[in-house]
Amino acid sequence: MIEMKLKALAKINLGLDVLRRREDGYHEVRMIMQTLSLYDKIIIQKLKKPEIQVKTNLFYVPENENNLVYQAAKLLMDEFDIKSGVYIDLQKFIPVAAGMAGGSSDAAAVLYGMNQMFHLNLSKRELMKRGVKIGADVPYCIMRGTALAEGIGEKLSSLPPMPNCKVLVAKPPVSVSTKFVYENLKLDGSAEHPDIDVLLEGLDEGNLKKIASNMGNILESVTIPNYPVISAIRDEMLRHGALNAMMSGSGPTVFGLFEDEKLAEKAYSSLREGELAKQVYLTEIYNNRR
Repeated sequence: MIEMKLKALAKINLGLDVLRRREDGYHEVRMIMQTLSLYDKIIIQKLKKPEIQVKTNLFYVPENENNLVYQAAKLLMDEFDIKSGVYIDLQKFIPVAAGMAGGSSDAAAVLYGMNQMFHLNLSKRELMKRGVKIGADVPYCIMRGTALAEGIGEKLSSLPPMPNCKVLVAKPPVSVSTKFVYENLKLDGSAEHPDIDVLLEGLDEGNLKKIASNMGNILESVTIPNYPVISAIRDEMLRHGALNAMMSGSGPTVFGLFEDEKLAEKAYSSLREGELAKQVYLTEIYNNRR
């Protein structure tokens, strides 16, 4: 095997709650993660020289050790003393630094691909254990599907699959610092906490409307006052018939769930033609496991 073609899938948070700030500075969270069919394309090619080459389609994405795909390849090459090198072609489509785990998913795909290419015979759990060394979201991106994340995001439990629906994704032309969001998050009772338990009930019942109506992201209490365009995009999706719309992760990407495909297409066209969003994609829920 000298070449592998891979898909690195995006994620959204159906629910994101922050319970408390720990003494070590990390935040304890309770989140419901969901994989989408929106993906980056990755090609891994084996090289004779023991080196790592990275090529991307975006000038602002690093092509060196600062890219998580480089770190993922190096992690396994060092551990298993792999003598061959790899060339990684990364075509980015998932919005960058947008709360959709694009970089983490790219790293997860490379770990999976290297495991196959070099016959390392690591199980999914073993890959996830290594992935956390690269980033907190990497284990989930290896796992995929619908999952509950607890602790600082490292404790993952598989959940019943999310009902199929169309998902509209829109990123405004702003950048949001995850550090800024968490540093300014107030956990004094003023922020509205999402009801994760009701979301879990909706998943158990396979009830899309119950899931949508109970979505919530506590981090919106920081981002929306500072970046009102997030709220404007959310309102535009709701105006066009979304069951609900919400920011993913620490933002600034907004996603909307649509039961009606035609309404989703109209909302997509409206956002594409407007000035609120820089990147707009119409995709769907992804539930198949590798």
